[in-house]
Amino acid sequence: MTSAKKNQAAGMTGPAESGRKRTADLLARAERRELEAAWEALADKPVVQPVRGPETGLVMVRGRMGGGGAPFNLGEVTVTRATVRLASGTVGHAQALGTDREKARLSAIFDALWQEAETQAFIEQTLLTPIAARISEADRRKADETAATRVDFFTMVRGDD
Repeated sequence: MTSAKKNQAAGMTGPAESGRKRTADLLARAERRELEAAWEALADKPVVQPVRGPETGLVMVRGRMGGGGAPFNLGEVTVTRATVRLASGTVGHAQALGTDREKARLSAIFDALWQEAETQAFIEQTLLTPIAARISEADRRKADETAATRVDFFTMVRGDD
């Protein structure tokens, strides 16, 4: 079964699915200080019940040689995950590389808050948009640094002919 069919069977389709994935991706790449600042900026702190974790474990990372080579086990990475339930019943999940349990807990809380209509705009403006801008700027800076080292072999002179 394809992932689209699995999502459809689970009732996850359309923009909400892609928005939730974007939220999870950005929260996983958030820095703890960004999450803590957004938590402090939150006027009404929700009542949060832990469902699972935060807990830290290892995940096997698989790689491929080239574009279409056979997969191989590259190694293990440390991952921390958390699941929380708000007083409203909304459940939030988060996973992040590393061992920062508070980061995983806050990410799960913000995932749950993003799902609620009353707080979604706040989470987008205060947390997700700045994270996306930081990541975009870092990617642009890295691309600029890489482009500065690029050599165009077609413009090099070979000598006198």
